Amino acid sequence: MTDRSVTHSTWTLERTYDAKPARVFAAFADKEAKAQWFGGGDELQWDLDFRVGGREVNIGRMDSGMVFALEAVYQDIVPGERIVYSYDMKMNDERISVSLATVQLEAAEGGTRLTFTEQGAYLDGLDTPEQREHGTGELLDALGRSVEGAAV
Repeated sequence: MTDRSVTHSTWTLERTYDAKPARVFAAFADKEAKAQWFGGGDELQWDLDFRVGGREVNIGRMDSGMVFALEAVYQDIVPGERIVYSYDMKMNDERISVSLATVQLEAAEGGTRLTFTEQGAYLDGLDTPEQREHGTGELLDALGRSVEGAAV
């Protein structure tokens, strides 16, 4: 029998981008814009229905051969200000976490301050809060590179 465990964690990351909140928001809402910074590996499936109640499915195969799948439901969207979604992550069809993520956007000195908060349940030692925080930080850095200098 497999040992089962759950590690609960809440963590927050902040970034400030040299782009207006509308541009940063669009980088989440528009599939082409999101493709510039989100995901990784060989895309096997990607569906984005960005609306309250809408779903996102993003499945990709890494160079290692491992397949990761994100399945999200958008719970709350305030254009230019807030995105709240629940999601689970799977690795090779095994669920590794279930989370609630909140993205908050605020105008800040000609740009945008993004605050990302995740409340997660990391399952059976297959994922950890530290790994997820690190990976999310890398994604938020890629988001910054994709939006900075773009006009909206």
